[in-house]
Amino acid sequence: MAIYVLLSTLTDEGRKTVSERPERIKEVNQELETMGIKVLHQYAVLGPYDFVNVVEAPDNEAVFKMSLALGSRGTVQIMSLAAKSVDDFIATIRAR
Repeated sequence: MAIYVLLSTLTDEGRKTVSERPERIKEVNQELETMGIKVLHQYAVLGPYDFVNVVEAPDNEAVFKMSLALGSRGTVQIMSLAAKSVDDFIATIRAR
């Protein structure tokens, strides 16, 4: 399984939904589970993004599908970043 960082920005419709039903955030996490994606860490943040999520997914294709499925609802925009632990990064550099 690979690690991804998701930077999410709510649209006006998304802010309305979260304002009226904040538990919707956890419901979306359960939806991700059905897509084979596990939320490892989740933070609401200040700044240009509303949420930072660290997820585990089987591959890029699963993240593409998830991003399209959630983004097509018109409530959120997602930037997905593939991530590697620093230890794995160092091992990759040493293996060159």
